[in-house]
Amino acid sequence: MCVTTLARMTAFARNQWYVAAYGREIGRELLGRTILDEPIAFYRAESDDTVIALADRCVHRRYPLTAGRLDGDTVVCGYHGFTYDTGGACVFVPGQKRVPRTARVRSYPVVEQDSLVWVWIGDPALADPGAVPRAPWLADPGWTTVGGMEPIDSDYGLLVDNLLDLSHETYLHSGYIGTPEVAETPITTEVDEGAGVVRVSRHMDDAECPPFYARSTGIEGRITRWQDIEYHAPCLYLLHSRIAPVGVLPEPDGSDPDAFHVEITYAITPSTDRHVYDFWAVSRDFAQDDEEVSTFLHDLNRTVVLQDVGALNLLQQALDTEREGYQELSINIDTGGLAARRILARLAAEGERAAAVAASP
Repeated sequence: MCVTTLARMTAFARNQWYVAAYGREIGRELLGRTILDEPIAFYRAESDDTVIALADRCVHRRYPLTAGRLDGDTVVCGYHGFTYDTGGACVFVPGQKRVPRTARVRSYPVVEQDSLVWVWIGDPALADPGAVPRAPWLADPGWTTVGGMEPIDSDYGLLVDNLLDLSHETYLHSGYIGTPEVAETPITTEVDEGAGVVRVSRHMDDAECPPFYARSTGIEGRITRWQDIEYHAPCLYLLHSRIAPVGVLPEPDGSDPDAFHVEITYAITPSTDRHVYDFWAVSRDFAQDDEEVSTFLHDLNRTVVLQDVGALNLLQQALDTEREGYQELSINIDTGGLAARRILARLAAEGERAAAVAASP
């Protein structure tokens, strides 16, 4: 048990990759998202279908480019017609032939991978596409995926805490995914500080089967239920979920052909210090062509996500009214969340140092 002073805001780690959208969201219409306080306009190039990310403010009068239009691969500001190419350089201004040398908007490195569009916020020279964490089942034809995105009006650190402590399923999500065993079963936690990865596991060998799994798999009676979390700071959360009829355990080689597997993916993308994008997806390796199962899992999981949205919005409102110096209590179930806080603080500090070095003469 430990007592800590409550942090009012989780610092942004800038030299990192963040999910900006699902690939299906970006096309030939300008899409605006604010990520780490930076408004960004996204679109697909007509020439090669790649995703382009430009600062969503015209250099002339700061008019949002997303209120403009596309002309081929260029963006035309809807206020005075300043026009920008895919690299952010202005190629046309009204009423004169010469384009000012400083007339350009920032462009952002982008990676499209596993059906997600990632954007780099920070020094573009440090952007390594190979460092983007994977969620391969999202684009694997051997899995069926449903998903969505819900905005939350809270510090993004609260969502990280929420997802790394699944004991709240028993209370907040009872009747959907929560059962008594989730809160009652001890966790194991592993932390790789250098890689920025936190792993939290909860293995239940004899548990009630919640509706989420009973109706999607057809299992009747009690189940073996394993929850293995991987959190790749700052953005990607993976929950490897495995269920089977009670008594069915993995083979000695680790395989489990009689189990049902669900991969639950969250991308936690801070928009501002009080707003976070909660991207969620549920992937399964069973009943893959069953549209009723897909609709059920989509609707039920969205209900669960909206319960989290309501809880975190309320929690943020409560925290915003707390007196200075208020202290929170942490226990064993918070081990993963506390590790994530340390990692996020380190990544933010490293980003600040890198920015200071880059700005120095």
